[in-house]
Amino acid sequence: MDCPVEEQLIRNHLRRLEGVVRLDFDLMDRVLTVGYRGDLATVDAALDALDLGARRIAAAVDAVTEGPRLPRRRVLTLALSGMFAAVAEAGAWWLESRGVAGADHAVPVVVASVASLLLSGPQTFRKGLASVRTRTLNINFLVTLAVAGAVVLGQWPEAAMASCLFTVAEAIEGLSLERARAALRTLLESSPEVAEIVGDDGRWTSVPVGAVARGERVRVRPGARIPLDGVVVEGFSAVDQSAVTGEGLPVEKAPGDSVYAGTLNASGTFVFEVEATAGRTTLDRIVASVKRAQAQRAPIQRFVDRFAAVYTPAIVLLALAIAVVPALFFGEPPRPWAERALVLLVIACPCALVISTPVTVVSGLTAAAKAGMLIKGGAFLEMAGRVRTVAFDKTGTLTTGHPEVTDVVPLMDGGDPHGLLHLAASLNAASEHPIAAAIVADCARRHDCDPLPVAAFESLVGRGVVGTVDGLRFYLGSHRLVEENAVCGPHVEAVLDRLDAEGKTGVVLTSSSEALAVLGVRDAPRPGAARAVDSLKAMGIAMVLLSGDGPAAARSVGDEVGIADVRPEMLPEDKLEAIEVLASEGPVAMVGDGINDGPALARADIGIAMGRDGADTALEIADVALLRADIGLVADFFRLARATASTLRANIAFAIAVKVVFFALALAGKATLWMAVLADVGASLLVTANGLRLLRFHFRAP
Repeated sequence: MDCPVEEQLIRNHLRRLEGVVRLDFDLMDRVLTVGYRGDLATVDAALDALDLGARRIAAAVDAVTEGPRLPRRRVLTLALSGMFAAVAEAGAWWLESRGVAGADHAVPVVVASVASLLLSGPQTFRKGLASVRTRTLNINFLVTLAVAGAVVLGQWPEAAMASCLFTVAEAIEGLSLERARAALRTLLESSPEVAEIVGDDGRWTSVPVGAVARGERVRVRPGARIPLDGVVVEGFSAVDQSAVTGEGLPVEKAPGDSVYAGTLNASGTFVFEVEATAGRTTLDRIVASVKRAQAQRAPIQRFVDRFAAVYTPAIVLLALAIAVVPALFFGEPPRPWAERALVLLVIACPCALVISTPVTVVSGLTAAAKAGMLIKGGAFLEMAGRVRTVAFDKTGTLTTGHPEVTDVVPLMDGGDPHGLLHLAASLNAASEHPIAAAIVADCARRHDCDPLPVAAFESLVGRGVVGTVDGLRFYLGSHRLVEENAVCGPHVEAVLDRLDAEGKTGVVLTSSSEALAVLGVRDAPRPGAARAVDSLKAMGIAMVLLSGDGPAAARSVGDEVGIADVRPEMLPEDKLEAIEVLASEGPVAMVGDGINDGPALARADIGIAMGRDGADTALEIADVALLRADIGLVADFFRLARATASTLRANIAFAIAVKVVFFALALAGKATLWMAVLADVGASLLVTANGLRLLRFHFRAP
């Protein structure tokens, strides 16, 4: 089961069986999952009738893991078939050049042709008969019909050469498609099969990865691959994460840092605690998502399939008309027109069209996965080629997401900056917002900062937090929150204006009755953000910055990275409304951190989440998840999408052009049957090779 031709054959055959409720095809692993009510022996018998070598497996992991390799016997058979076909063609040409009448019917020519057909034809003929039984008009049916017609007309060398060329081309096509599978399979093969865990007696033992439970501790030695996802608890090292995130340089790891299955420990020994067991690691999810995406056909692929379903029967009727009408109604000799009809049957096959789209899309998805981009369907890769506007969140997306406290300004005479910072950190201790984390971290860095007990804590989405300390109610949040509580004043405005002018975010600490302090926080743009924005501009993509920060802070980041359209002080619902307006003007993408920007990410035509440490949220909520915090991947994604769209258009245009040329040659009587087969399979192989080029897509260096 190498391509959509076999998939359609199986689908048409099995869906007529009573009891079949679902068919799921995984062409990457050649696995068909059948949802069936009844005796599965009936399904086995139906598949056996198609002669595709199906065998039942207990689980998808038992699937064929090695690509198709032509055994020596198969290679010898094809070589002999080609030799006999060449002998038949050469013999017929030699006899004809000597003026021998009926050269195609000479005994040596017929014997060589029959030998070639017996060596190369049986598999094609069986598939052709299966397509007739399942009423699936595919390339096997058309070639079988054309070869049989050539034999009936006595064109033995033509029949032999056509059969041999088609069989050889199918073998080459299967080997070519294996490259897309192999590229994905190398990801899984990078994960080791055993892990070294510590037992109850304190001794380290090696066990199968599948036997390791969540929470167990695993030791990784220098030069070894990490078997599972987890968090470092002992030791320091540098890890090559290129297999998962695409990062080119090793990443330093210390206690508290995340590690991923399949990545390579480049230096020291360390111990990590398992957080994701076998089958649930980030690497497993990447591969599973790419496979699911491959099964979900892109719109252009669905269009090509629908087109082929109508086109192929129409071509059969046209060929029949060409064979019959001239002789029946215009007195033309029937043989030349029958020969032209056979040529037309072969060259008209939409194989190149049908196979070019899935190969191209899967190659693009696989290349993206290897670079640290998880695209959850070919539809999103195709849609990205039409996007003209990209909206960015600021904190954690265009900026590092690790802001630092730069100012603590008391608003009351005699206010203690350390005490006010301690109070603010205590209120933020239960918050997951990046600014809250920055305040807590800064307090811990400056002095002993054990959080004060906070009662009745509440997070005010988009505005701040509130809680009770020592019986008093305190608020910490944005300018908007201060105004809502009616405790704003000129002294607060003055400090906020100064911080805004410096490109800092002002966070105000207040009681129920008065403002106590303003904290200034600065979140620097990510390295490479300006270059990524320039790349998007070069592609003609407009950009919008949607930020919850004040105007000056948002504008400062916009100016640094090169985005002119900056929209500050936006709550999550404001961002959602902005995306809806932009979407009404054309396809729009939203880039966020996958948490606070959830509504906007979901509403956008393409939601792109900046994955931080492989966060589950980033992997689940968005259409595209970037597995490392590198804003340059956004530009790479759109470059890849446009390269994929360009490759699809080129393949379709080339396939159609070849058919148009050979249509004309066939009608003019200038194309032979084997020339038509060579042109059709040649076009199929060329569009396949062109699609596979995306596996070597050149991404910007991290």
